[in-house]
Amino acid sequence: MNFEMQKANMLADNIIALLKFVQKNYEVKNSFYSNPDKWYQIKLLMEEYKFKILAEELKRINRFIWDEKYTHYLVKQFRKGKSVIDEYVKNNYDDLFILTAKLYTLEKLCQSFYKEQVG
Repeated sequence: MNFEMQKANMLADNIIALLKFVQKNYEVKNSFYSNPDKWYQIKLLMEEYKFKILAEELKRINRFIWDEKYTHYLVKQFRKGKSVIDEYVKNNYDDLFILTAKLYTLEKLCQSFYKEQVG
C-alpha cells in the first residue's frame, strides 16, 4: 500500500475516532469535565462541516489507489471545519481541554500532506 494512502486512511480513522469521542462525551452527562451544551456545539460543528462524510470519502478514494488531487481537496475541507472547532475549543478551554490532544493529532496528520508540496 502506498504511504500516502496509509496517511489518508489514518487521517480518516482519526476523524471517525473524534466523532465517536465527542458523541460519547456528549451522552455521558455525569462526567466531571462534561458540559453537554459545549459538547453538543462541537457535535453540531462536526455535522455542519460534514466530518463523517469527509472521513468516509477519504477511506473510499484511498482504498485501492492514491488520488492526490481529491485527497488534498478533502483534507483542505476538513481543515476548514477543524479551524472553527479549534477556535471554539480555545475559547472554552476549561470545559473542552480534553479535545486538544485529538485536535493536535489531526492537525499534524493534515500537515503531513502539505510538507511534500512545499519542498
